[in-house]
Amino acid sequence: MTADNTVANKIKSIANNLRLKREAKGFTQEYVAMKLGLSQNAFSKIELGYTKITLERLYHVAALLETDVVTLLSEDKVPA
Repeated sequence: MTADNTVANKIKSIANNLRLKREAKGFTQEYVAMKLGLSQNAFSKIELGYTKITLERLYHVAALLETDVVTLLSEDKVPA
C-alpha cells in the first residue's frame, strides 16, 4: 500500500466517523452545515471524503457533536 492510499484511507475513515457521530446525535447534514456556516452540499462532500476538512473546522464539528477530535480521527469505528 502506498502512502497516498494510506492517507486516502485515513481521510475516508475520518469522514465516516463524522457521519456516524452525526447520525448518532440525530443531526441532519443540513443542521450541521447550517451550524458550521456551510451549505448542505459542502458538508456532504466533507462526509464523503471528497473535500478536505480543515483542522479548525474539525474542532468546530467535534464541539457540535459533543465529542473530541481524537475520537473523530480514530481509525476504529466511532461509538455512538
